[in-house]
Amino acid sequence: MSRTLFDKIWDFHLVGRRADGRDLIYIDRHVLHELHAHHSFAQLEKQNRRVHRSDLTFAVQDHTVATKPGRNDDTNPSGTAFLKAMREGTRKNDIRLFDIDDPEQGISHVVAPELGIVLPGATHAVPDSHAATVGGVGALAFGCGTSELTHILATQVMALKRPKRLRARLEGRLDAHISAKDVALRLIAELGVAGGRGFAVEYAGSVVRAISIEQRMTLCNLNIEMGGRSGFVAPDDATFGWLKGRPYAPRGAMWDRALDYWRTLRTDDEAVFDREVALDCSTLEPQITWGTDPSQVVGISGRVPELTAIDPARRAAAESAFGYMGLAPGTPLAGLPVDRVFIGSCTNSRLPDLEVAAAIVRGRRVAEGVVAMVVPGSSTVKREAEAAGLDRVFRDAGFFWGESGCSMCAGGNGDRGQPGERCVSTTNRNFENRQGAKVRTHLASPATAAASAIAGRIADVRRLLSGAA
Repeated sequence: MSRTLFDKIWDFHLVGRRADGRDLIYIDRHVLHELHAHHSFAQLEKQNRRVHRSDLTFAVQDHTVATKPGRNDDTNPSGTAFLKAMREGTRKNDIRLFDIDDPEQGISHVVAPELGIVLPGATHAVPDSHAATVGGVGALAFGCGTSELTHILATQVMALKRPKRLRARLEGRLDAHISAKDVALRLIAELGVAGGRGFAVEYAGSVVRAISIEQRMTLCNLNIEMGGRSGFVAPDDATFGWLKGRPYAPRGAMWDRALDYWRTLRTDDEAVFDREVALDCSTLEPQITWGTDPSQVVGISGRVPELTAIDPARRAAAESAFGYMGLAPGTPLAGLPVDRVFIGSCTNSRLPDLEVAAAIVRGRRVAEGVVAMVVPGSSTVKREAEAAGLDRVFRDAGFFWGESGCSMCAGGNGDRGQPGERCVSTTNRNFENRQGAKVRTHLASPATAAASAIAGRIADVRRLLSGAA
C-alpha cells in the first residue's frame, strides 16, 4: 500500500490510541525554553515525578535573554527569574542546558538542527508554536502547551489527533533576491491563516529541492501561520550532507545505518493526500505584509488592496488592519517611510540569511533616523558570521550587532519598538503590539529588510542594487 512520508513517520512512532481517539506518539527528542519549562518542572515536582528520558531532553535560554554585548542574567531584569528557574530545573532533572554563556546557546529552532539534535524521520516537540521549523531536515515536529510538555517530560509520548495530509507543491525557479520567506508569505496569502488547519504539510516541488536546508527551515517555520499542525520537507542528499559531522548526529557505523533508513523517507509515488495545492513561483517578486496577520501580503510593487478585492470573510480583519497600520486601501507599499528594521528570529537568523543581508548593506549606510538591528539565531551563527567579517559589515553600515536570542520577534527580552513606529522585520508574526505597543510590523525577507534599512523606506532590493532606487 502506498503511503505518504507523514504516514511512515507517524506510524513508526505510534505507541497506542487513547479512548478519546487521540494517538499516543513517541517523541524522540525535545527542546525546552525558559518561558514555559519552569511551569512543567513545578508540575512534575508537585506530582512527585521526574523527567523520564533526560538524555533525550535539551534546554535553551532564548526568549528572555538580553542581546546587548556583555549581557548577564540581570541585563534584562524581567527575564532574570526565568533564567534562574530554568537553570535550577535542568540541574535537578539532569538536562543538558545551553545557558546564556554557553558557546552553543541560541534559539531552540536554530540550535536543535544546527547541533544535529533533531534528525530526519524523528519526532520532535517544543513548547513553542514554531516547532515545525526543524521540518526542514525531514523531522515531524509539534508545538506543545505547558500541560502537554509536562506529560511529554514524564512519559516521552504526546497525545495527538492524527492530522490530515496536505502536499504543497512549489514549482518553478526563483529569481535572484527571491527567497523561501517570499514563497512562504505568498502561500499563506493564497491559503489564508486557516488554510492548513488540521493538516501536516509536506512541502515538495522543484523550488523546495533547489533551496538550501536553511531556507527549507524558513519555509517550515511559517507553517503554523497558515494553521498547519506540522510541516516538513522529505530529506535528500543535501539534507544528509548538511547534517553529517554535527555534534549530536550519528557517527561511523551508526551514521551508515541511519543513512540507510533516511533514504527510505519519501512519499510513495501513488500515495494519496487529503488535499493538494500548488504555487508557481517563477514570477514571484519580493513579498511583504501590509496588515496585522501573515496572510495580508502583497508583492513589493503592489498596493494595499481595496476592500472590494478582499474575500468577504476577511474584510472585517482587513478594516481593522487598515486602522492599526495607518494605511488606506490603494496605498503603495514601496516608498513607505521606515523607522526600524529587525533581522533575526527563528525564521531568518541563520548564517545564509545574514550573508544575504550583509551583501546588500556592504559599503552602504543605514538611512538617517532608522534603528537597524541584526541578532544572530545562535552563538555558533554569531561566531561564524564574525569569522567571515559580517559583523563589521553591519556595524560599519550602522546596524546594532547583538548576542543571540529571540530578541524583537516578540519583545520578550525588552527589544521593542516605540509606539507608532513602522518596522520591517524578518520575523514570522505581524500581530498588533507584538513588537511593541502600537508598532506597525511588515514581515519580509532579509534582503527586503536590509534594502529598506538602507533606503529608509520599504524598498525593492532589486531596484536598490540596480541603482534605480
